Amino acid sequence: MRTVATITLVLTLNFVAPGLAESPKDIWRDVFAAMKRDDYPTAVRLLRTLAEMGDAPAQFQLGFLYRMGDGIPQDYDEALKWLQLAANQGHIWAQTNLAFMYRNGEGVPQDYVKAHMWFNLASSLAPSAKRSNYIELRDELAQKMNPAQIAEAQKLAREWKPTK
Repeated sequence: MRTVATITLVLTLNFVAPGLAESPKDIWRDVFAAMKRDDYPTAVRLLRTLAEMGDAPAQFQLGFLYRMGDGIPQDYDEALKWLQLAANQGHIWAQTNLAFMYRNGEGVPQDYVKAHMWFNLASSLAPSAKRSNYIELRDELAQKMNPAQIAEAQKLAREWKPTK
Protein backbone atom coordinates (compact mmCIF):
# COMPACT_ATOMS: atom_id res chain seq x y z
CA MET A 1 0.00 0.00 0.00
CA ARG A 2 2.84 2.45 0.69
CA THR A 3 3.81 2.23 -2.94
CA VAL A 4 0.33 3.41 -3.94
CA ALA A 5 0.56 6.40 -1.58
CA THR A 6 4.01 7.31 -2.85
CA ILE A 7 2.94 7.07 -6.48
CA THR A 8 -0.14 9.16 -5.72
CA LEU A 9 2.03 11.75 -4.00
CA VAL A 10 4.48 11.86 -6.92
CA LEU A 11 1.59 12.38 -9.36
CA THR A 12 0.16 15.09 -7.12
CA LEU A 13 3.53 16.84 -6.96
CA ASN A 14 3.98 16.68 -10.72
CA PHE A 15 0.65 18.40 -11.33
CA VAL A 16 0.49 20.77 -8.37
CA ALA A 17 3.91 21.69 -7.00
CA PRO A 18 4.95 23.92 -9.91
CA GLY A 19 2.05 26.28 -9.15
CA LEU A 20 2.63 26.54 -5.42
CA ALA A 21 4.42 29.33 -3.60
CA GLU A 22 7.94 28.57 -2.41
CA SER A 23 7.05 27.71 1.18
CA PRO A 24 4.39 25.09 0.30
CA LYS A 25 6.76 23.66 -2.33
CA ASP A 26 9.32 23.13 0.41
CA ILE A 27 6.71 21.44 2.58
CA TRP A 28 5.73 19.15 -0.32
CA ARG A 29 9.39 18.20 -0.81
CA ASP A 30 9.63 17.40 2.90
CA VAL A 31 6.42 15.34 2.71
CA PHE A 32 7.78 13.34 -0.20
CA ALA A 33 11.12 12.80 1.56
CA ALA A 34 9.34 11.65 4.73
CA MET A 35 7.20 9.18 2.78
CA LYS A 36 10.23 7.83 0.92
CA ARG A 37 11.83 6.95 4.26
CA ASP A 38 8.51 5.57 5.59
CA ASP A 39 8.24 8.38 8.16
CA TYR A 40 4.48 8.71 7.86
CA PRO A 41 3.95 10.58 11.15
CA THR A 42 6.11 13.40 9.77
CA ALA A 43 4.44 13.28 6.36
CA VAL A 44 0.98 13.45 7.95
CA ARG A 45 2.00 16.34 10.21
CA LEU A 46 3.32 18.29 7.22
CA LEU A 47 0.33 17.44 5.04
CA ARG A 48 -2.01 18.54 7.83
CA THR A 49 -0.23 21.92 7.89
CA LEU A 50 -0.96 22.44 4.21
CA ALA A 51 -4.44 20.90 4.42
CA GLU A 52 -5.45 23.24 7.22
CA MET A 53 -4.39 26.16 5.03
CA GLY A 54 -6.95 24.97 2.47
CA ASP A 55 -4.52 23.28 0.06
CA ALA A 56 -6.74 20.84 -1.88
CA PRO A 57 -3.92 18.51 -3.02
CA ALA A 58 -2.74 18.17 0.60
CA GLN A 59 -6.31 17.58 1.75
CA PHE A 60 -6.64 14.89 -0.89
CA GLN A 61 -3.34 13.21 0.01
CA LEU A 62 -4.17 13.24 3.71
CA GLY A 63 -7.65 11.85 3.05
CA PHE A 64 -6.21 9.19 0.76
CA LEU A 65 -3.70 8.07 3.39
CA TYR A 66 -6.45 7.80 5.99
CA ARG A 67 -8.77 5.99 3.58
CA MET A 68 -6.17 3.41 2.65
CA GLY A 69 -4.53 3.14 6.08
CA ASP A 70 -1.25 3.56 4.26
CA GLY A 71 1.52 4.11 6.80
CA ILE A 72 -1.02 5.32 9.36
CA PRO A 73 -4.04 3.72 11.00
CA GLN A 74 -7.03 3.61 8.67
CA ASP A 75 -9.59 6.21 9.74
CA TYR A 76 -12.61 6.64 7.50
CA ASP A 77 -13.89 9.65 9.47
CA GLU A 78 -10.65 11.54 8.84
CA ALA A 79 -10.57 10.32 5.24
CA LEU A 80 -14.09 11.59 4.65
CA LYS A 81 -13.32 14.95 6.26
CA TRP A 82 -10.23 15.69 4.16
CA LEU A 83 -11.51 14.19 0.91
CA GLN A 84 -14.74 16.19 1.22
CA LEU A 85 -12.80 19.43 1.67
CA ALA A 86 -10.65 18.74 -1.39
CA ALA A 87 -13.57 17.46 -3.48
CA ASN A 88 -15.55 20.59 -2.71
CA GLN A 89 -12.70 22.59 -4.23
CA GLY A 90 -12.96 20.57 -7.44
CA HIS A 91 -10.10 18.12 -6.80
CA ILE A 92 -10.90 15.27 -9.19
CA TRP A 93 -9.01 12.53 -7.33
CA ALA A 94 -10.73 13.50 -4.07
CA GLN A 95 -14.10 13.40 -5.83
CA THR A 96 -13.30 9.96 -7.19
CA ASN A 97 -12.17 8.67 -3.80
CA LEU A 98 -15.42 9.94 -2.24
CA ALA A 99 -17.35 8.20 -5.00
CA PHE A 100 -15.57 4.91 -4.19
CA MET A 101 -16.26 5.37 -0.47
CA TYR A 102 -19.99 5.89 -1.11
CA ARG A 103 -20.19 3.16 -3.74
CA ASN A 104 -18.49 0.63 -1.47
CA GLY A 105 -19.86 1.81 1.87
CA GLU A 106 -16.36 2.51 3.23
CA GLY A 107 -16.94 4.25 6.55
CA VAL A 108 -20.21 5.71 5.26
CA PRO A 109 -23.55 4.15 4.46
CA GLN A 110 -23.51 2.85 0.89
CA ASP A 111 -25.09 5.56 -1.24
CA TYR A 112 -25.17 5.11 -4.99
CA VAL A 113 -26.71 8.55 -5.51
CA LYS A 114 -23.77 10.32 -3.85
CA ALA A 115 -21.29 8.01 -5.55
CA HIS A 116 -22.80 8.72 -8.96
CA MET A 117 -22.80 12.45 -8.25
CA TRP A 118 -19.06 12.43 -7.38
CA PHE A 119 -18.15 10.27 -10.39
CA ASN A 120 -20.21 12.59 -12.57
CA LEU A 121 -18.46 15.69 -11.21
CA ALA A 122 -15.04 14.10 -11.64
CA SER A 123 -15.89 13.22 -15.25
CA SER A 124 -17.02 16.77 -15.97
CA LEU A 125 -13.82 18.27 -14.54
CA ALA A 126 -11.37 15.70 -15.90
CA PRO A 127 -9.03 16.48 -18.79
CA SER A 128 -10.51 15.18 -22.03
CA ALA A 129 -7.88 12.43 -22.31
CA LYS A 130 -8.99 10.95 -18.96
CA ARG A 131 -12.70 11.77 -19.02
CA SER A 132 -13.77 8.38 -20.37
CA ASN A 133 -12.30 6.62 -17.31
CA TYR A 134 -14.58 8.56 -14.97
CA ILE A 135 -17.58 8.21 -17.28
CA GLU A 136 -17.07 4.44 -17.34
CA LEU A 137 -17.06 4.28 -13.53
CA ARG A 138 -20.20 6.43 -13.37
CA ASP A 139 -22.01 4.40 -16.02
CA GLU A 140 -21.12 1.05 -14.39
CA LEU A 141 -22.64 2.36 -11.18
CA ALA A 142 -25.74 3.63 -13.00
CA GLN A 143 -26.53 0.04 -14.02
CA LYS A 144 -27.21 -0.68 -10.33
CA MET A 145 -29.50 2.33 -9.92
CA ASN A 146 -33.11 3.04 -10.80
CA PRO A 147 -34.08 6.06 -12.96
CA ALA A 148 -35.15 8.14 -9.94
CA GLN A 149 -31.76 7.63 -8.25
CA ILE A 150 -29.90 8.59 -11.42
CA ALA A 151 -32.05 11.70 -11.82
CA GLU A 152 -31.36 12.69 -8.20
CA ALA A 153 -27.61 12.16 -8.65
CA GLN A 154 -27.63 14.25 -11.83
CA LYS A 155 -29.58 17.00 -10.08
CA LEU A 156 -27.07 17.06 -7.20
CA ALA A 157 -24.19 17.25 -9.67
CA ARG A 158 -25.83 20.13 -11.58
CA GLU A 159 -26.45 22.05 -8.35
CA TRP A 160 -22.95 21.48 -6.93
CA LYS A 161 -20.80 24.58 -6.61
CA PRO A 162 -17.09 24.49 -5.73
CA THR A 163 -15.89 26.24 -2.61
CA LYS A 164 -13.13 28.84 -2.65
